[in-house]
Amino acid sequence: MPTVYVAGLEPFNLALLEAVPQADEMHFRELLNPHESVEVEPGFSFNETLELAERRLRDGERADAILNYWDFPGACLAPVLCQRQGLPAPRLETVAMLEHKYWARREMNACVPDVTPNVCAVDPFAENPSESIDLDFPFWLKPVVSHSSYLGFRIDDADELQTAIAAMRQHIGTFGNPFDEFLDIVGRPAAVAEVGGCFCIAEEIISADAQVTLEGYVFNGDVTVYGHVDSLREGQSRSSFSRYEYPSRLPRQVLERMENVIARVLNHVGYDNAPFNAEFFWDEPSDRISLLEVNTRISKSHCPLFQDVDGASHQKVILDLALGREPVFPQRKGRWPKAAKFMVRLFQDGEIIRIPSAPEIHHMQSRYPEALIQILVKEGQRLSHLAFQDSYSFEIADIFVGGRSDKELMAKHADIMELLPFEIGLTAPQSDEVR
Repeated sequence: MPTVYVAGLEPFNLALLEAVPQADEMHFRELLNPHESVEVEPGFSFNETLELAERRLRDGERADAILNYWDFPGACLAPVLCQRQGLPAPRLETVAMLEHKYWARREMNACVPDVTPNVCAVDPFAENPSESIDLDFPFWLKPVVSHSSYLGFRIDDADELQTAIAAMRQHIGTFGNPFDEFLDIVGRPAAVAEVGGCFCIAEEIISADAQVTLEGYVFNGDVTVYGHVDSLREGQSRSSFSRYEYPSRLPRQVLERMENVIARVLNHVGYDNAPFNAEFFWDEPSDRISLLEVNTRISKSHCPLFQDVDGASHQKVILDLALGREPVFPQRKGRWPKAAKFMVRLFQDGEIIRIPSAPEIHHMQSRYPEALIQILVKEGQRLSHLAFQDSYSFEIADIFVGGRSDKELMAKHADIMELLPFEIGLTAPQSDEVR
């Protein structure tokens, strides 16, 4: 029975993983818990976590595969561990190239310039960071490495830039310093040698009404896209995700153009034998597509959606790849023709007074057995103390549900929210002010 180690293993995703076809033939083991590799704190060390994982691999059963479905640091830890264990993995340089937002944009611009946003590298610790920005307002300011839109700011004027730079100086090292440790393992070409983990990018705004994520993999040089997931946004800056819907409603010919673009990018950088997801925008009036970024992992948020529609979580894809096998993924074999993830958000600070009780959750699931819920907060918790939120909202729960139509999904969501009462003591509205 193959032994499969999983970075950041926790009950919600373990249940999905264990439901994958042939999972009963696998032995899943925790390599790193979420606190060690996901819910990291300032002072987190990539090298120390790498050493911890290697020690557990030495002391445990022989690893037949190592899985990761999290963003940084897991997205970089897993391929290093696989390489050192002699397990299938992409070249580390290609992982670094795609995870480093500035390096990735340079490579994208070299092969698909028509769909790549304009960017500038910005050192937030420079005496005058604005001198390196040659974009007009508005633009986005983002760390070169992050996740969940953490420390991503829309900049409309010089005052907002100053405020955002102050936040970067205070918090960017949480991910930036350990990412530098990873880059030291990989090595950097001269073109990005001075742009370290504690740099930002200023990026042209390319957002449009339609945003879609392509989920796929590369196996022996062949790029395969097996799913397209729509991302819908809310908030004054429309920067916070409200829900994901699968399958996408975009025209097939638009999705095919996106597939062609991502194949060119991945072949250009030499990324192989690994999963990816790529985020695109489509502006319908102009028919313009824009490539936002490429992630070197599956999206765990999409796992229940694929299970509902296709009959298996796409963790099956990463499991096959980790075992050195070409993925075989079902299509439209699930119970529902549509599925969605709803992100329950607040746009102002407050304190969690009450969350849904276990009997209330049980009652909801007896009415909607197809629904899954993750409650992301605890009673007594202040929203502004939540880790790694985007700059304009607080995510308190996630609801996954399948349905026969978009209308049915929305109706189920509304009813589920009625069945799951939250009580929150809100402070003054925060709107889109920078935190």
